[in-house]
This record gives sequence, C-alpha cells and structure tokens, in this order.
Amino acid sequence: MFKALVVNKDDESGKTSAAVAEISEDQLPDGDVTVAVEYSTVNYKDGLCIGPGGGLVRNYPHVPGVDFAGTVEASDDDRCKPGDKVVLTGWRVGEGHWGGYAQKARVKADWLVPLPDGLDTRAAMAVGTAGFTAMLSVMALQDHGLKPGDGPVLVTGAAGGVGSVAVALLASLGHEVAGVTGRPETADYLKGLGASQIVAREEINETVKRPLEAETWAGCIDAVGGAMLARVLGQMKYGTSVAAVGLAGGAGLPATVIPFLLRGVNLLGIDSVMQPYENRVRAWQRVATDLPMDKLEAMVVPATLADLPQLGADILRGQVKGRVVVDVNG
Repeated sequence: MFKALVVNKDDESGKTSAAVAEISEDQLPDGDVTVAVEYSTVNYKDGLCIGPGGGLVRNYPHVPGVDFAGTVEASDDDRCKPGDKVVLTGWRVGEGHWGGYAQKARVKADWLVPLPDGLDTRAAMAVGTAGFTAMLSVMALQDHGLKPGDGPVLVTGAAGGVGSVAVALLASLGHEVAGVTGRPETADYLKGLGASQIVAREEINETVKRPLEAETWAGCIDAVGGAMLARVLGQMKYGTSVAAVGLAGGAGLPATVIPFLLRGVNLLGIDSVMQPYENRVRAWQRVATDLPMDKLEAMVVPATLADLPQLGADILRGQVKGRVVVDVNG
C-alpha cells in the first residue's frame, strides 16, 4: 500500500472531493514501467483535475498530477531499467491516465525521459511542465532568430510557473527581460529572477483600435492570450516572434492580421503535451545547462500531498507564485 491523492465524484450531486488515501499497486493503470515517484508539482490543469475536472477527467476515482520525477522500480521495456532517474510531463498523464500525486505511478516507457546530468528529481519538478514549456518557448524564439542584444523580450504572466522560468532562462542567456504582472508585490521577486523591467498588467491588457503601435519587443513568451496577446502583436518589432503558451486571459484573440502582413510577426504555438521524444530530450538538456539553479531554487514553494486540495483551488484563482514542488513522500 502507498499514499496517493485520490479524487472521487459523487454520482448524484456531480461534486468532486479530493483526499489523501492508501491504495495498492494492483490499482495502478496498465503500463510498461512502474516508477517510485519522488516529486511532482502543481499546474493549472492539476487545479482543474483536483477540483471540478474541467472536462479533463473522464473516469473516477482519479489520481491527478500531470508531471513527476522519480526512480524506475520495475520495467518491461529495455529503455528503462530499475534505478534509472526519469521525468514525465504531458501525454495526458494526470488527466486521462493516473498521474504523479502518488508514491508510485505506472506509465508507458514512451512517456519517460531520462533525467539529464545536472538535475536531480527535486530540481526536475521545480522546473516541471511549466519550466519545460518555458524552455520549449525559448528554443522556438531562438530557432526564429532571437539573439541577445535584439531588444527587450516580454514575458506575460511573469510571476506564474511558465513565466518565472522563462524570465530566469532569458536573463541567463543574456536577454533584457520585461515581465508583465498584475501583482505589484511580485516585482522584487521578478527582478531577482533577472527581469530588468516590470510592466503592469493594466498597461497592456486592453484592446486598442490601432492594429500597430510602436515597435517595442524583440520577442515575447505569452501565457495569457486574449486581449493582451492581441495588444502585444501590434507592439512587436519587425520580423520578431511571439511564443503562445497559455490562455489565462481567455481563448479568444481580438486581433487583426496587420502585424503579420506589415511587420512579418510570427505567432508560434507551443504545445508541451505531445512533443516528440527527441525534442523533449533536447529541451531537458537545455534546462540542465541554461537555467541557473540558484534562480530555480528562489522560485520553489515546498508542499506535500496533504496540501494539494488547497493548492489546487489557489492556482485556479491565480494565487500561486513560482514553482510548487510536491514531496509525495513528505
């Protein structure tokens, strides 16, 4: 028997409830590899899955946790051997497949990435899905020509999980970083991560009638979407790119095609869930070499399985700062 955060749903009322419970290994779903989970983290999807489900969870009881890091305990696949340190993000684990909010997980070998040198399991989950997504975004901007010295790079939702890692990564790579936040109290935190400019959310969150404004940003990692993304598109320098990673401000895009046609702006969609294996390995290796560990540690908020019901509600309200690292054995 081992501990897990189990979400149940009442068939009559439709309401869900989450609590730490003891489950047995034979209750785990099918898979090639059993992992002794050491750490997980808290993402927006986790908040949905802990709470109402958000359309992500189809079957109950359910164990959430869209990412985890740990040690291979048993394996039917030669790519994963007992004792190997591995990390998992995406593949709808924690949504359609039981996830990392447990002391053990059973998954497909295809979903696991070996932990690169320089990262332990705790650091891997300080990075987590959010940091992995931030790294994919930085790589996409670089692949489309972004270089240090090109000008300020904007990060929206900068105090969140993706934003925090993005700020630290970009600053460590020599970029001038402007962080957008609606929480003035996070300004010192963001400057500590490397932001040289703080942009108040209200300054950039309203739709304007002008399709183009002054060319300001050399790149952008956007976790907000909606009106803010539309506004940012009109402020991009010629030939630059926006990496779109989230929709905290809405799924709509009240924009025109003018920035694309007259300034050659690129809108790059970033998906971390179904990324090919080779790109996952590349991204995790880049994390290990490019992300300053002291900056990563400054983002960490420790937690245990028992804290997750409250943290799930907090992240849905936008009240989680930085990276929550869940010690599932704590």
